[in-house]
Amino acid sequence: MAYTVKEVSGLSGISVRTLHYYDEIGLLKPHHVGDNGYRYYEQEQLLRLQQIMVYRELELPLSDIGDLLEQTKEKTAEVLLEHRSKVQNKVFRLHTLLQTIDETVAHLKGEQTMQPEQLYQGFDPEKQEMYERDLAERYGQEADEKIQESKTAAKNWSKEDYLDSQAEADQIHRQLAEAMNKGLKHSSEEVQALIRRHLQWVSRFYTPTAEIYSGLGDLYVEHEDFRKMYEGYEPGLAEYLRDGMKVLAERELS
Repeated sequence: MAYTVKEVSGLSGISVRTLHYYDEIGLLKPHHVGDNGYRYYEQEQLLRLQQIMVYRELELPLSDIGDLLEQTKEKTAEVLLEHRSKVQNKVFRLHTLLQTIDETVAHLKGEQTMQPEQLYQGFDPEKQEMYERDLAERYGQEADEKIQESKTAAKNWSKEDYLDSQAEADQIHRQLAEAMNKGLKHSSEEVQALIRRHLQWVSRFYTPTAEIYSGLGDLYVEHEDFRKMYEGYEPGLAEYLRDGMKVLAERELS
């Protein structure tokens, strides 16, 4: 039985745009294209998509997934075992983070009291340090000063402040993905309003210069972890956000 791209999207939860993107990069080609121009997928392609989704859950970049899909079963098993270990560590950290969130909810309701050090259990300090080093190496002392400013600003945050910040960022990213799917240009008034909200969100941590804000957009595109996060919203979102940030930096921060 053949399925249209819309039907595959409904079955898998993967957006039509993402399925088109997978086709464009050769990761998931349809079984055939009909005379009507529609893509059609059969059982073999559905199974391949399932494999892609498993690898994406393991946070593998798309380039690695393409290579893996062409490997022998033995090689694939070896890679999966390697990533299984990483997933175990992540599960433990997320379990700790989930507990931290539950305890924070109880704290905010007045049901229990949390010590300051309990607020940040489960977060990943190694990745944070890696991002900080990357920014400092790119932009030198000015970036390092901004990093310290960011730490000072967030030092006295409650967990509620942190969760509010994360919710705001998530909403901005989702609305940017919607704008991109509508075909709105990153320089349009509507998109720039969202980019301005992003700038305000960044400004909760430090006051960015035009160069630092523009460079942050480059980091979103070039750094694998950031790219994965934005691809989770919509393929191409990292570049879309970066381009919008550069426009805003030039117009309003220069």
